[in-house]
Amino acid sequence: MGDMRIPRTGRSADELLTEIGELRKGDIDWRHGRAFSLVYNADDPELDELLHTVGSMFLHENALNPFRYRTLLKMETEVIEMAVGLFGAGCGSMSSGGTESIFLAVQTARDHARARGIERPQLVCTDTAHPAFAKACHYLDVEMVRLDHGPDGRAVPERYAEAIGDRTTILVASSPCYPFGVIDPVSDIAGLALEHDLLCHVDACLGGWILPWWERLGQPVPPWDFRVPGVTSLSADIHKYGYTFKGASVLLYRARDLLQRQVFMYDSWPGGLYASSSSAGTRSGAPIAGAWSAINHLGEEGYLRLTSRVLDATTRLRSGITAIDGLRITFDPDLSLFEFGSDTVDMNAVCDVMDNRGWNLDRQQGGLHLMVSPGHDRIVDKFLGDLAAAVADHGEAFGGDHVYGGIVI
Repeated sequence: MGDMRIPRTGRSADELLTEIGELRKGDIDWRHGRAFSLVYNADDPELDELLHTVGSMFLHENALNPFRYRTLLKMETEVIEMAVGLFGAGCGSMSSGGTESIFLAVQTARDHARARGIERPQLVCTDTAHPAFAKACHYLDVEMVRLDHGPDGRAVPERYAEAIGDRTTILVASSPCYPFGVIDPVSDIAGLALEHDLLCHVDACLGGWILPWWERLGQPVPPWDFRVPGVTSLSADIHKYGYTFKGASVLLYRARDLLQRQVFMYDSWPGGLYASSSSAGTRSGAPIAGAWSAINHLGEEGYLRLTSRVLDATTRLRSGITAIDGLRITFDPDLSLFEFGSDTVDMNAVCDVMDNRGWNLDRQQGGLHLMVSPGHDRIVDKFLGDLAAAVADHGEAFGGDHVYGGIVI
């Protein structure tokens, strides 16, 4: 790792801020629509200022014991209640993000299975399911049965039916999956779960906080939430299309007995009773306050307004990309994210040119990936112009391979 050590003497705030400013020049430019992942830019200065203010107000608060912070208790309770109402759930909890929500859903399913005498339960999902499911299964000693997606990029219910066995505990559907932006046939998968007395989790971490408004704008949305019989849990990240800053997700259940399985209580400690409804102990209060503030500031009208901008940008991007000779969208997306590629053009080389022009696209195994935010409606024409030029004139690829996350060891 090198020879870096804690400095003997501290440095001034001005000096550090200057260095940080220089370092940040190499980070992605998401504020001007140049990035298509990692940050969901609402392009709303008033909301941005509100979140900065609220984040500062609750920067040091610790939600480990919500009864010491009555404001956070009220905010968290109301966020959960609003999510319950939005998705038709019975109860739920907040977490730090999609990975934690998925971990908790898998842990709940594992303990549900063990209560039924299944020591090593199985989770069945499609290969488009988020890697957090594989990670959770690895950590929690759950076997993952991974199925191939179908010709439309979606899960194939018949493959789930064939995979169900004595140790099967939970079936997973994505709404939508990240790679292709398509919604799995939730009704069919949840129906199988209901028929076999299994749990069914809908991963709506990405789509949960935009799909209700997408549907209200008249877009076709297949059934995907608790309106579907057999869905027993659902995850949805508020720090994605809920437009708050990072660290806020909800995990919702149809029945309270499942929620109780994720609660941890321990009283054999001299320090007193320790209780937590999530995997985290200490929790920053800022994401809770940010989520509450964003939802209340935007309201239904605000979410519809921002979703309308996302729809406009998505429609124009899809149309413009398919009009470029040699490009195609891999699968017909249900929402505001998709992969596009080519049978004749080196997409890595195209991405290298786009990188040089200041764009930040994600490279996937089948092409390039776009996740559209409200602010992208301002840059559609410029992006399409640069993309057409990159397709028409590019050299040999020299950039990196497809990478979604990274580690520092």
